[in-house]
Amino acid sequence: MVKLKEWSQSDAEMLAELLNDRRILDNLRDGLPYPYTQDDALFYINSCLSADKNNEFCFAIVYNGKVVGSIGIFRQGNIHFRTAELGYYVGVDYWGAGICTEAVRLASEHVFNNTDIVRIYAEPFAENIASCRVLEKNGFVLEGILRKNAYKNGAFRDMKMYSLVKE
Repeated sequence: MVKLKEWSQSDAEMLAELLNDRRILDNLRDGLPYPYTQDDALFYINSCLSADKNNEFCFAIVYNGKVVGSIGIFRQGNIHFRTAELGYYVGVDYWGAGICTEAVRLASEHVFNNTDIVRIYAEPFAENIASCRVLEKNGFVLEGILRKNAYKNGAFRDMKMYSLVKE
């Protein structure tokens, strides 16, 4: 069973373990240290706990009582203040189990039901087929391909722009 919960400092060890896998980091934006330490995890968890709860929605993904990943939805600024960006991952041992699909559903419902946000978008790397399927299963619509939108690991990478709009 998949649940979302607020991060706790006691989750730092598991978070550090999850993010010390290059296969996960290769699908995330740069900026995360490698190796990822418990101090790095505590810094992230504390930033989530002190975040403005109307603008940043950070959750630990829990599967069968264990933290297995992270999901966040982040309100944008200026004229985009009713739009938010989605990001997520689960540990490699949990890939393909439908956990991200359920977590995206839960997080999106939470934001749409508890805020004035009307659009959630995500920009997975185009070759990350599994992440694209997670979004599609949740009703996100592919809006386009962002060609050479990122430079990661020494190469340009295309990204896909998906969105889910509250009707």
